[in-house]
Amino acid sequence: MQRSDLTPDERVRVCVIGGGASGEHDVSLASAAGVAGALDRERYDVYRLTIGRDGGWFDGSATDERSRLTAAEAVAGLEGMDVVFPALHGVNGEDGTMAALMGVVRVPVVGGGIRPGALAMDKWVTKLIAGALGIATAPAVYVVGGRVVAGGGVSSPALTVAEGVSVAGLTYPVVVKPVAAGSSHGVSVVAQASDLPAAVDEARRHDEHVLIEQFVEGREVDVAVLEHADGHRTIGPGLEIAVDTGDVFDTDQKYGGHVPFVIPARVTDPELEALRTAADTLFTALGCRGIARFDFFVTPGGVLLNEVNTMPGFTPDSQVPKMFDAIGIPYATLLDELLTTARA
Repeated sequence: MQRSDLTPDERVRVCVIGGGASGEHDVSLASAAGVAGALDRERYDVYRLTIGRDGGWFDGSATDERSRLTAAEAVAGLEGMDVVFPALHGVNGEDGTMAALMGVVRVPVVGGGIRPGALAMDKWVTKLIAGALGIATAPAVYVVGGRVVAGGGVSSPALTVAEGVSVAGLTYPVVVKPVAAGSSHGVSVVAQASDLPAAVDEARRHDEHVLIEQFVEGREVDVAVLEHADGHRTIGPGLEIAVDTGDVFDTDQKYGGHVPFVIPARVTDPELEALRTAADTLFTALGCRGIARFDFFVTPGGVLLNEVNTMPGFTPDSQVPKMFDAIGIPYATLLDELLTTARA
């Protein structure tokens, strides 16, 4: 790993990891570039590692074969770090995998440990935890291997997808999504029963475990929780994703740059309080640390949790940095807070 010439002993050695063997590889590269580029070189000695689409390790920010490392070489480099910032999204990173590795090599890591990453990545488990806490989610059924195994009173794994949706009492349209995937990959809105099998097959390309959820008519509002080194938390302002009514915030809209973010979200004081309370409660229950983003739907009937991200997108233009910048915590300061909390 190449290091800056200015390396006094008091500087913090931080390794920013990007890429990953997941459908969010490119998004992760952008997050890692943003993080590494914003760190103060007077304070931080910045290293870069990239994980290729094949799961291989590379020294630096590109997957050039000349910079390929063995796993042993990558781990040896990580062992020399003061802290690691894994800007990895989705499976094989955000799901607790990287936290587990950092636990083995005993290096502080930004974000939560194995538990929050694994729990939050599994959207079905997140629903179960939220329900136990009294936090509403959209009605859903859980599909494994093309068979409905749980949800909506379903108790038999012998039901087909269509039968399971009928038993569960869901009405069209429904949303079909992989249980453990990010960036809306494999997500479909299905308006009629004849289109359901194809949507489930598409979701299964990303994960054998699939959710079929009742489509929710509401506004998506995200809330982020920042934990500081002394344990106190700052909850960012609500960020509303201004998609058209009846639309979903899909992969193209997330990264096409044409969907506006509204900060603060256009919610009432009681709605904001419900959002903040739910986010704070889930942060504790899941065992999150450092940062997490909680995505909700605000509907006429109340607030519903959509999903939880324990390592959300982290470019300067991503939701979380924009939320905190709006309340006087600029991007570089946010990164400082996360690195300090990780080392506390």
